[in-house]
Amino acid sequence: MDKNYAYSVTERFLRYAQIDTQSDPGSTTFPSTAKQKDLAMLLVKELQEIGITDVVTDEFGYVYATIPATSAKEVPVICLCAHMDTAPDCSGTNVKPIVHKAYNGEDIILPDDKTQVIRTKDHPYLKGKIGDDIITASGNTLLGADNKAGVAEIMDAALYLIQHPEIKHGKIRILFTPDEEVGRGVQHVNMEQLGAQFGYTMDGGELGSLEDETFAADGVKISIQGVSVHPGTAKGKLVSAIKVAAEIVNALPKDILSPETTEDRQGFIHPVRIEGMVEKAEIEFIIRDFTAAELEGHEFYLRKIMETTVARHPGATAIMKVTEQYRNMKEVLDQHPQVVANAEEAIRRAGIKLERMSIRGGTDGSRLSFMGLPCPNIFTGEMALHSKQEYVSVQDMQKAVNTIIELVQVWEERS
Repeated sequence: MDKNYAYSVTERFLRYAQIDTQSDPGSTTFPSTAKQKDLAMLLVKELQEIGITDVVTDEFGYVYATIPATSAKEVPVICLCAHMDTAPDCSGTNVKPIVHKAYNGEDIILPDDKTQVIRTKDHPYLKGKIGDDIITASGNTLLGADNKAGVAEIMDAALYLIQHPEIKHGKIRILFTPDEEVGRGVQHVNMEQLGAQFGYTMDGGELGSLEDETFAADGVKISIQGVSVHPGTAKGKLVSAIKVAAEIVNALPKDILSPETTEDRQGFIHPVRIEGMVEKAEIEFIIRDFTAAELEGHEFYLRKIMETTVARHPGATAIMKVTEQYRNMKEVLDQHPQVVANAEEAIRRAGIKLERMSIRGGTDGSRLSFMGLPCPNIFTGEMALHSKQEYVSVQDMQKAVNTIIELVQVWEERS
């Protein structure tokens, strides 16, 4: 018989999903949107209500809390982490979650925009969820399962552990973060205050998935200086920075090195913003691959495109600036094999088939790992992320709660 510790995760998720916590990549504040603190304050209140006494939220919107140890053993302190914000890609305002009971395998038409249809041919994972209760948004917004499913699962596990002190485990630290979706999720985490030795982000997708490898990531900005002249007297003088920028983007390969043409372990160069005038223009890129050496190769290639293009426009100049964003957490996790091994065992004990995966992206765990907290990523059930067709299975969320409960016991037993 499957163990099932979860009994309020659905209600929690539905409650959290309706709170607008969309982050803003253009903001210079932290968190990038004040409304993320609305969920932080609710979580503080709910953690206090279940009996956790040391809950705090700080000026940056982080939530820290402790589930006290129930074991007499000396067990490493484990952190459970999820992020509160939702992606800027799609509206998070007025989310109306819908529970589709006992999913029948047919396409799901979202009622507020009937052009939004979650089709099994586009979402093959759904084919294995017949009989599950599937939660979607209504068609005008994302759902926010990324990562409020993880938040709800950690909260439900915390409630169960507090109410069942007979379950032996070490000290557990809870961390909820803002601004993960804009790449700044752990920028102001107080690692001394957190006080954990190892961690797990609950931010994965498919049931049973465990991810110990992420992309490495850089940001690139190309600043182009043109020559502005009145267009009536511009012959032989004017050099349009806009046109130079357009040529650089157009020179990128059409069948490789882009998100829309790559999969698995293939990296990419992706222009994400372009703006400017005749005199000056800027292009921003994200560069992704699994090793720093591969990133450097992509950046060298992009620099050659820039230099070749600018050379065709005498009078124009360009500067390329590279900013490190995060690195592949596998570099750190391979030095601490017990962190992944214990998660593998927990998933098996929860009666779930283990799926080892790599992330074509990053998590808070990417940076936390390099900040001294080795931190792989465990499934939550969140699927079709950053879109109006986002969905999550209630049963997947319940099994994620079960996995957390098993995980803390594995650490206690193996210490």
